[in-house]
Amino acid sequence: MSTTAPATTTPRVADADAKTGPVQALLRRRGLAKLLVLAVAAAVLVPLIHAQWPGALWPSDLTVDVSGPLGKANDWIIDNRDSHWLFAYFLGHLSNGIVVSVRAVYLVLLAGGWAGVVAGAALIAWRVAGVRLAVLTAASFGVCGLLGMWVPTMQTLALMVVSVLFAVVLGIVMGLAAGLSDRIFRLLRPVLDTMQILPAFSYLLPVSLIFGPGVPAATIATVIYAAPPMARLTALGLRGADVGVMEAVTSLGTTARQRLLSARIPLARKELLLGLNQTIMMALSMAVIASMIGGAGLGDRVYQALGSVDVGAALAAGIPIVLLAVVLDRVTAAVGAHSAEDTSPVRGWRGWSVAAVVTAAVALAARFADRLDWPESWTVDIVEPVNTAKDWMVDHLHTGLPVIGGTADWAAHFTTWILNPVRDGLQGVPWPLMLLVIAALAWLIGTWQTALTAVLAMAGIGVLGVWDKSLDTLAQVLAGVAFTVVLGFAIGIATARSQRLERLLRPVLDVCQTMPQFVYLIPVVMLFDIGRAPAVAAAVVYALPAVIRITTQGLRQVDAAALEASRSLGATNWQQLRQVQLPLARPALLLALNQAVVLVLAVVVIGALVGGGALGYDVVFGIAQGDLATGMVGGVAIVCLGLMLDRVTQPTARRDHGAKKGA
Repeated sequence: MSTTAPATTTPRVADADAKTGPVQALLRRRGLAKLLVLAVAAAVLVPLIHAQWPGALWPSDLTVDVSGPLGKANDWIIDNRDSHWLFAYFLGHLSNGIVVSVRAVYLVLLAGGWAGVVAGAALIAWRVAGVRLAVLTAASFGVCGLLGMWVPTMQTLALMVVSVLFAVVLGIVMGLAAGLSDRIFRLLRPVLDTMQILPAFSYLLPVSLIFGPGVPAATIATVIYAAPPMARLTALGLRGADVGVMEAVTSLGTTARQRLLSARIPLARKELLLGLNQTIMMALSMAVIASMIGGAGLGDRVYQALGSVDVGAALAAGIPIVLLAVVLDRVTAAVGAHSAEDTSPVRGWRGWSVAAVVTAAVALAARFADRLDWPESWTVDIVEPVNTAKDWMVDHLHTGLPVIGGTADWAAHFTTWILNPVRDGLQGVPWPLMLLVIAALAWLIGTWQTALTAVLAMAGIGVLGVWDKSLDTLAQVLAGVAFTVVLGFAIGIATARSQRLERLLRPVLDVCQTMPQFVYLIPVVMLFDIGRAPAVAAAVVYALPAVIRITTQGLRQVDAAALEASRSLGATNWQQLRQVQLPLARPALLLALNQAVVLVLAVVVIGALVGGGALGYDVVFGIAQGDLATGMVGGVAIVCLGLMLDRVTQPTARRDHGAKKGA
């Protein structure tokens, strides 16, 4: 039997190869064909480029000095900020409107007093999710007061309310346009893709230059950063409306507006609420980071504490940020989890009426009792105990532990044996070869457009004159991604095979995924002091939950029939994993890799605040010193690096589309 099958198939293949020739037969294999094209290009171009520009680093002849034009732009904006019509009649009014809005919300919160705010928040949580979440909400706000952070928490909450409102409105407008028009969808999609992969740092310097440091700049940066998920999910919900329902509504003679209001938007309710949840979480994360450009509140306390390496003060402000994130995430997720037909007694207009009356009564009682401010006697100082614990860790855990060494030793070894060699190796690769490797990776996983975008992004870094710093940042990202992927895939495989382990890890992953990026810097400073290793450690911890969850979901969604077939053939658990589950879960694993890259880059850049250096330091320096040239070049280079990394790890939807089109 082994000889009959080839007899029927081999002649056809041989005839096809004879007609097309060996080269054409090779080109039919897309991956090899792409590599062959790049190999030919390398053989021709690399010697010519090396003869003209010898050396590994990007040649100075191909750089463009933008410090002069950026300096002039900086001076022009500063000189005309109070007089030019653009600022006086548009941006100035926008800035004033933001200040008035944030201040109005802040005054309302203060007028309600701590008791009114706690009661109102708890009743809203009870209204949408029941007693357990109400207790958690009240306890979380109470902890904010106990830590002496009530006023900063209200400042952050006021900034959040205004930012989320503007971000939701902007996102819904863009989402409606993209959901109802194919042309606008095609135009907005690359813009939203780019905005979602940009690190938060990239938004700070431009808005602070235009609006000046303060609440308006922080609010605008937060809105720009938080609007894309609302726009994307709104468009997704509108475009994914059930075709049968839409045809039935159309057959009734409804207008386009009636179809939108009565069918599309109700059918997209789940996506809209998910977009609201994601917008709130991203707004909180950005509102904390925006403290660097004058956004008051909890983020400013963390930023000032990190600047002086005061871990106790940073933790005292970081805990309320985490609690606020958890409460906001749980409340908005609960809203999305309940359908419009839910008839629970704590919902409906009566429930809202009870909540409003009780909140007003508590707020008035606090005002009449002159108890608006959180009592000083109810605060607990954790700064000194935490700093004492940190000093103990420095004395006992950083160095000197027998056999295993201390955390400072680990950080030093990680820097010496991993970060430095990876950085030196990348900087030693000739720049034309680097571009060809990037082109190969992006083209193999995507299309030629993907490869071109990645190469142009990396070349843009060289043109800006920050090639070596970008490779330093890239080395930190690659090291962080390697650890994240290894740990994330291992834990994801384990959780996919164990329901008990998944239940144990779920609350930990929930908390980790709701924590803003800024907060991750606090524990690594306690353990590792400052340097590049702590920045990478914070990035790994930040990106790990997403990789674990995507890996677990991808493995569990593998076709059960394929697993059953492998079992019937006598495959072991290891063989099923290696030969069935992992190959079939390849799209999910690639998505996990892509998310690991994007998330690690976001925190590695912020890690400049704890000694990460490289491009992140340029942005921090530019913000602190008002140096537009240094900060803007660093920010644009970060954008280019993010685009390149995204394109070389983008899951294969584009490649599949290209293959179908080519076929």
